Amino acid sequence: MPILNTILGIVVSIVLAAIVLMIVSRLNMGLKVSGFGAAAIAAIVIAVIAGVITWFLALLGITIGGGLLGAIMALIVAAVVLLFAARFVPGLEVKGFGGAIIAAIGIAIVTWLGNWFLGLFGL
Repeated sequence: MPILNTILGIVVSIVLAAIVLMIVSRLNMGLKVSGFGAAAIAAIVIAVIAGVITWFLALLGITIGGGLLGAIMALIVAAVVLLFAARFVPGLEVKGFGGAIIAAIGIAIVTWLGNWFLGLFGL
């Protein structure tokens, strides 16, 4: 039943991403989500847009890489993804490019803390 495991993994990823978006929204970090449904739709749209942008950059021969420059590029790509997603998802509002940068940092921190916490329990 590998397909069932794949579907379950996708659903869990969407739910966790929606929870992260809700947390960042409640912290007033440049992003506002009207509810969990909008956050779930935003999580899907963000994943699709990020995949397309990453594919397009790779097609052009541009890789994000590591180090400080890689982190800055990843942050800019994340901010652009949030701005694009806000145009397509009703209930998702991003407060300009500065707000998108702050929200991207907030999403990264909340995701890191969540992964760290789950790692404490071996998950």
